[in-house]
Amino acid sequence: MTTNPTAPPANPPFPAPAAPRLKCADREQLDPQPRRLEDLIEPEHRARVVWAFVEGLDLSALYARVRAVEGHAGRSAIDPRILMALWLYATLDGVSQARALARLCREHNAYRWLCGGVSVNYHTLSDFRVQHGTWLEEQLTAQVAALLAEGLVELKRTAQDGIRVRASAGASSFRRQPTLEACWDEAQAHVAQLREQRERNAGELSQRQRAARERAAREREQRIAQALEHVEEVAAKKKADDKAKARSSTTDPEARVMKMADGGFRPAFNGQFCTDTASQVIVGVALSNNGSDQGQMTPMLDHVASRYGRYPEHALVDGGFVNKAEIEHLSAPHRAVIVYAPVPKPKDDTRDPHQPLAHDADAVAAWRRRMGTDEAKVLYKERAATAECVNAIARNRGLQQFGVRGLAKAKAVLLWFALAHNLMRGVALRLNAAASPA
Repeated sequence: MTTNPTAPPANPPFPAPAAPRLKCADREQLDPQPRRLEDLIEPEHRARVVWAFVEGLDLSALYARVRAVEGHAGRSAIDPRILMALWLYATLDGVSQARALARLCREHNAYRWLCGGVSVNYHTLSDFRVQHGTWLEEQLTAQVAALLAEGLVELKRTAQDGIRVRASAGASSFRRQPTLEACWDEAQAHVAQLREQRERNAGELSQRQRAARERAAREREQRIAQALEHVEEVAAKKKADDKAKARSSTTDPEARVMKMADGGFRPAFNGQFCTDTASQVIVGVALSNNGSDQGQMTPMLDHVASRYGRYPEHALVDGGFVNKAEIEHLSAPHRAVIVYAPVPKPKDDTRDPHQPLAHDADAVAAWRRRMGTDEAKVLYKERAATAECVNAIARNRGLQQFGVRGLAKAKAVLLWFALAHNLMRGVALRLNAAASPA
């Protein structure tokens, strides 16, 4: 057989694929880079800034509460500086749960560096976060006072705004008084039943399990008792026809259903931040279960004056705070605060809202005229740039919902956010002051 010289040559066979060359894990080898805890983070790491701040705090009140002392038996307590630094750094990092923080202390280099080889558990972290509310407020005062002494905070003009934060309670936990009374009877019966089982020493549960169940039952009984007290308080604020509709939560009796920023209604608390407009440093923190901002301005400014010895010259608030009586009170000689707040739109479209009414007090009439000037309109822009900015930063750091119950514990969490915020503002302000020409 002859071949055709013009025919194309046959395709050569493809070579067999080569085996891939990989770097595979070998967990039996020694760590090639053994390091000290000190070398886990770089010199300019933010964790070092937090630790330096904590080292400058007066923790004597916390050390006085430590029960473990030299010469007596018992396990050594965790240094409060470690717990303080962990929660400040966690707040800046957007970590709000004690269990998540405890896990990071084992796995994340920055948290491991802050721990310095000390083992922490979530229960200790959770308790420390909410046990020292009064002390935290004192630290906020000392923090702001130090910035005032350095000339980094003026306290000439403040902006105040509310931030509604979801409570640790569901809408379905709210009950009217007849239902709460029935729940109270059930809770009492359950506690009695568990006590009877303990006395009979039923063997199906361990002693630890029985204690846990009894504790949970007692706590529920206490919450329902508090809910019965608070439902009367809620009813007292309602009109006569609506008193029977008053409800209180069996999960967090101090929470109230409020209108949120998205227009929905949910169980929440109303937090208040008062901020120095020139530095964006938080100078005052408050928390209430009142869904309205009216009536919140005077207590806040009185609180600021009691802490720092003077009132701000100007107070900037939004329309939700507008209250003629407060404007009049704040203009008194011992306060002399000039309020900048939008004037409500009159029902009569033909009337100029900035013209005083016949029955207006002098301070209210001056407020109306003031808010109609171009100078006031320019100055009022500082409110959004300060108060709303601070609230947005807190939201971005995780202030979406409280993981604790009750006003006292929720306010402690709010104070952690204020301390962490001011810590970073202080760093920025000092850097700016050092960079600016003398």
